[in-house]
Amino acid sequence: MGAGEESAGRRSFSFKFSIAFGVLLVALILTSSLWLTAMGGALVHDDGPAKADIAVVLGGDYWGNRILTAAGLVRDGYVPAVLVSGPPYYGGNECDAAIQFAVAKGYPAQWFIPAPHNVLNTRDESRALLEDLRRLKVRSFLLVTSDYHTARARRLFLAAERAMGGGPGMRVVAAPDQFFTAGAWWRNREGCKTAVMEWFKTITGAVGI
Repeated sequence: MGAGEESAGRRSFSFKFSIAFGVLLVALILTSSLWLTAMGGALVHDDGPAKADIAVVLGGDYWGNRILTAAGLVRDGYVPAVLVSGPPYYGGNECDAAIQFAVAKGYPAQWFIPAPHNVLNTRDESRALLEDLRRLKVRSFLLVTSDYHTARARRLFLAAERAMGGGPGMRVVAAPDQFFTAGAWWRNREGCKTAVMEWFKTITGAVGI
């Protein structure tokens, strides 16, 4: 093959590659709502409420949706009480602020059990809270966290239960988020930040980081 033929072959390949890339790009744009929704939906696992011994609220929600969702579970008769996770928060623990917030919204303080601790991630939080549940002799619980956090939190709690030789039965209840929804998270900046960060944590957690 001569130099001219090689050059023509390269131009032909580049042209075909450009066409294929363009077609793929257009297809991605035209179907963006489908795969973006799928990406958001993959972060969510919601079993829905059912009768249980207690609800458990994870830390990290600064809008109060998690604690109010759990309070609603007590109000509606699914659980008699709520164990509120308390990571470090302004020199104290988040559980105290969350309970104060729920009480200010009209829920009785006796519904809530503070669970202060010093861990800073969901993996360690799951172990700490499962130890609390073991001490309370809980046989079943409703895990309440923000919808975008539910799938990852569920996996971490199940892994912690396996590492501890078993644990109480669990159902996950999704609380709404201020900005994230599975079908529209890309429509606002905070929703994008939430989804990207949750996917980053999901992927790094899967590889042990």
